[in-house]
Amino acid sequence: MQEIAVINEPEAARSALDPVRARLLAALAEPASASSAAKKVGLSRQKANYHLHELEQYGLVELVEERRRGNMLERVLQASAASFVISPAVLAELAPDPRESPDHLSARWLVALAARMLREVGELMRGSRAAGKPLATFAIDGEVRFASAAERALFAEELGLEVRRLVAKYHDEKAPGGRDHRVVVALHPSLKPPAAPAAPGPGSAAGPDS
Repeated sequence: MQEIAVINEPEAARSALDPVRARLLAALAEPASASSAAKKVGLSRQKANYHLHELEQYGLVELVEERRRGNMLERVLQASAASFVISPAVLAELAPDPRESPDHLSARWLVALAARMLREVGELMRGSRAAGKPLATFAIDGEVRFASAAERALFAEELGLEVRRLVAKYHDEKAPGGRDHRVVVALHPSLKPPAAPAAPGPGSAAGPDS
């Protein structure tokens, strides 16, 4: 099982987004037979087999083993990945293009860059898995709290200058056997966690008014 798989085919995405099939995928985080998975999601075995066949057809579920139970051959299945992400390639004609209106201060452009990254890295992951070779990637994730918008702007300017300096230092246009790598640096506000519900006060009633 892969840790994460990127779905880039519309039919596979439609299958994964079906509520019943999504529950089956979750039930198959560990290997199980069709009858066991059916019990977990509250389906008949016949209906579960139908949905599992569709999931297996699109590579979302894979066969682990076949074992004989009396006169029957039981198939043990498992989700092909622990997590799934749908690539913007599924909506290729509607996917944002980062080549349009490249504005480093635009949220739209940031989303377009993220969509391109998901699409390209998803394709690279599939190719590396088929070739049995690791995929060389690198990422940094962190948070920084700015005292003001002016401080944020200065940080972004310095970060851009430093990245451009490193690119100029290591980029070798004529390197024999070299391979191009894409560099993306992003900065956006962090999402605030949802507020916890307020605890009832000492004099609040626990039940309906009398």
